[in-house]
Amino acid sequence: MSDKLLTPIEIGLTAAIVAFEDNEPLILTASSTDGDKLTGLPFGPFDAVAHRTFEMGLRDWVEAQTGLRLGYVEQLYTFGDRGRHAQPGDTEVHIASVGYLALTRTIASNGARAPGASFEPWYRFFPWEDWRQDRPEIIQRYILPELAKWAAQGEAPETTRALPRKDRVRFYFGTEGAHWDEERVLDRYELLYEAGLVEEARRDGRPAALQRPTLPPLGVSMRFDHRRILATAIARLRGKLKYRPVVFELLPGEFTLTELQRTVEAISGRHLHKQNFRRLVETGALVEPTGVMSTQTGGRPAALFRFRREVLQERPAPGLRVRARH
Repeated sequence: MSDKLLTPIEIGLTAAIVAFEDNEPLILTASSTDGDKLTGLPFGPFDAVAHRTFEMGLRDWVEAQTGLRLGYVEQLYTFGDRGRHAQPGDTEVHIASVGYLALTRTIASNGARAPGASFEPWYRFFPWEDWRQDRPEIIQRYILPELAKWAAQGEAPETTRALPRKDRVRFYFGTEGAHWDEERVLDRYELLYEAGLVEEARRDGRPAALQRPTLPPLGVSMRFDHRRILATAIARLRGKLKYRPVVFELLPGEFTLTELQRTVEAISGRHLHKQNFRRLVETGALVEPTGVMSTQTGGRPAALFRFRREVLQERPAPGLRVRARH
């Protein structure tokens, strides 16, 4: 047996817990207990003795820490890059984290939540992803000029990517006639990281970040690689909208069609044509009327609907394949 010292590995569970309130998609964040002032996603270790599965462990510690009982939970990816929780040369425990996307209808009261835990709008962390009003100013004012400079430098000697920098900028950010694909959240974040434009790149010592002057922050940075995990979760949820009825996990049991549309718009980051959206919902037979009118709309009473669960047996991909106006 080799005498080489082995670095210990710990398995962690990181949760991107999404809720919806006041027309905004929210993500549950938790402050550090070790003095790090950066916010992050809820995180806890996997206890192989106490928990039979990763998901059971996730549900248990999320409820203990936040007071939330999770509904929909889906495993995203295992994030294990060296450097997630360690500095170069560190031989301490290496943490590989299994990331999860979780949805909840309930925003627990402050008294039931762990100190430092709060729901935050996810567009604070990714302001370039919110196209509900128009193309975000941050893209044209800061991101594209800096990416153009970076792309003009040519490829790094060690690169093995099939697409050159200029093409990746065009495809991911929808420039020069390319289509903005709302699902490419992770691709856009990783491109900004590679170009040294997000704070995490500077913190990790990326040469591209260290060689450029300090820029206005592009969104709020997070601890470790938690913003990358969140980008993965947002991309997964945006994709799921099109072929799974996951949006109803964020809505109350009864809702108006306007509430449904605003939830879909908030998650996708795109403004949708009202009549086209309602036609799509009607054609897809995803909802059914309750026969009750809501008077909480601030205007004329609106019909209340509920998710029609029979659709799950009727076809394999009952989602909302919406088309944005942009």
